[in-house]
Amino acid sequence: MRDGQVFQQHLKLRKFRGSVFGLIFLASTMVGTLVLIVLIVDVLRDSLGWLDWQFLTSYPSRKPEEAGLLSALFGTLWVMVFTALFSFPIGIGTAIYLEEYAPDNRLKRLIQTNINNLAGVPSIVYGLLGLSLFVQALALGRSILAGALTLTLMSLPVIIIAAQEAIRSVPGTHRLGAFALGASKWQVVRNIVLPSSFPGIFTGTILAMSRAIGEAAPMIAIAALVYLTFIPISPLDRFTVLPIQIFNWVSRPQADFQHLAAAGIIVLLVVLLSMNAIAIILRNRYQKRTEE
Repeated sequence: MRDGQVFQQHLKLRKFRGSVFGLIFLASTMVGTLVLIVLIVDVLRDSLGWLDWQFLTSYPSRKPEEAGLLSALFGTLWVMVFTALFSFPIGIGTAIYLEEYAPDNRLKRLIQTNINNLAGVPSIVYGLLGLSLFVQALALGRSILAGALTLTLMSLPVIIIAAQEAIRSVPGTHRLGAFALGASKWQVVRNIVLPSSFPGIFTGTILAMSRAIGEAAPMIAIAALVYLTFIPISPLDRFTVLPIQIFNWVSRPQADFQHLAAAGIIVLLVVLLSMNAIAIILRNRYQKRTEE
């Protein structure tokens, strides 16, 4: 009887501690959410009267009432499409090699350590690397291709690490069962490992693309604060992106440009959320198809 009472006391204590930590974590989440809501409301308030069709279809101008972000919007879409085309297959291929094919030796551990370290490198470092390597050494100039390759270098560590974790989460029994049925190594990877790990890989890709689309520092190093009044039509054209245009408006002292910057932030958020929504829908559909 006494042991039962002691057990009940310990059980109540554990439940109390769990409730306390649950409230702490909930409060932390609510603080972050409230700060985000306050920032969005403040930006929306500043953008009232400036976010209209003329703003979306006009080029940058020295007159606030005539300025828009058409060239920056198309430049952002160009850069993100090429960044996804480069980083997604390279990131997945690297993760597959490290997890499924590479022997566990010193070279693999060295590569893994460098990938983990590169995930924490400041974005401006990637911008300076892209300026030296793609713009100058490879003579790509300040083009969309150079910007996309720079963001690819920045995104790859996040995608590789997320893909590795997703591949590791696939139970080893699935692989052994496929091998027992006579499947080759590549057949196991293609038909068993990749379909099961794609939802996690898509999640990592979403995080990497979300970071890349909002980065201003590497794009300033690559594209500089350019004044463009045309839409890029090829990967070798000069470009500007939404973060650069917003930074340009914020740095101006006139109050009207601050309102333009707020409107640009709303457009950037819409583009970001739209891309994330598309990626999440694709991930969920693929996950349902895999479970079926």
